[in-house]
Amino acid sequence: MKIVLQRVKKAAVAVGGEEISRIGKGILVLVGIEKGDSSSRVQELARKIAGLRIFEDAEGKMNLSVQTASGEVLVVSQFTLAADLKKGTRPSFDPAETPEKARPLMESFVSSLRQAGLLVQEGRFAAKMEVTLVNDGPVTFLLP
Repeated sequence: MKIVLQRVKKAAVAVGGEEISRIGKGILVLVGIEKGDSSSRVQELARKIAGLRIFEDAEGKMNLSVQTASGEVLVVSQFTLAADLKKGTRPSFDPAETPEKARPLMESFVSSLRQAGLLVQEGRFAAKMEVTLVNDGPVTFLLP
């Protein structure tokens, strides 16, 4: 599983020109499910994200989690994160999990975030989406 996590002032997802989800201050989580990913790995990363202290406290230090900072989470499935770019100039998507196996893992990931008490919005799995965001900082992390 590969995750790009961005602290945002706001973010939204549209499909076919229609906005389907939006958050204010919080975290945009782009998720690439790879072959071999497991339910336990999904839950582990959800717990990690819920506890990450990446929001600033009153002294300007990153000491607050998204929940403590009263933030929201927007989760977007992005299979291109699983691409292999080692050879040539065209990405290979062989490392990406099949949609049939990736969908339940994404659902489990979102469910785990909600069980951690987070307010979670979602993109649409396997849809062509338009994601807009205002990165706060910018603050961006890669979770392998």
